[in-house]
Amino acid sequence: MTTEAQGLMQAAAEVARKSGDVALEFFRKGVTVDIKGDGTPVTVADRTSEQTARDWIEARFPQDGILGEEFGETRPGAKRRWILDPIDGTKTFIRGVPLWGTLVAVAEGERILAGAAYFPAVGELLAASPGAGCFWNDKLTKVSSVSQLSQAVVLSTDERFLQHPERGNAWRALAAKASMDRTWGDCYGYLLVATGRAEVMVDEILSPWDAAALQPIIEEAGGVFTDWTGARTSFGGNAIATNGALSAQVRELLGAAKRT
Repeated sequence: MTTEAQGLMQAAAEVARKSGDVALEFFRKGVTVDIKGDGTPVTVADRTSEQTARDWIEARFPQDGILGEEFGETRPGAKRRWILDPIDGTKTFIRGVPLWGTLVAVAEGERILAGAAYFPAVGELLAASPGAGCFWNDKLTKVSSVSQLSQAVVLSTDERFLQHPERGNAWRALAAKASMDRTWGDCYGYLLVATGRAEVMVDEILSPWDAAALQPIIEEAGGVFTDWTGARTSFGGNAIATNGALSAQVRELLGAAKRT
């Protein structure tokens, strides 16, 4: 790992922790919920957390671009950009459930240089950079070695996201073969895969700020992260994350056997 890569991973982890701790200050405090134009909820916690991250980045990396869920894109022509989701799982956050996280990625084009996912309410932090491994609360972590689908835990954010009939049926077929299927969703499901507590996490709809931090986390933990076509990308609009042993079987069942 280069010094630059290590620095970016540490920076992503630091800004994720700082902005996530700001969001935590609002957690279970009865914040007002607004509805955005796309029908999704947002609160002062989302906005304040993202602004905290933006201020931190602007002070240290003033030439870099920033893409965030709440405030859009800054310096879109920059060679390098930070991709932010201040609260991944706002619906969960609003209901006082602790399974939400703050996501930070650093990218050049569509190549992710570092990613961090911080779960303030449960005290867990993941950070990764290509070639450096994936760190869970500062210790290296790995996906599970489960190789039998009948022993696997498979997760999705919410089956209502699987509106596409073919994909919905594929997910249900996969879930029927697994030991357990649950909707421990949003970024929390990817945390469980990266730390060996689940084997599969799927999302039918993801924005770049939902996925970018998670790709290096899953890959550096020894897993496989693709979109539903099998392409290795954070920008495909959806995602399948698996441990290494079940990757081919799961993607074949989901109709995502193509690899690019």
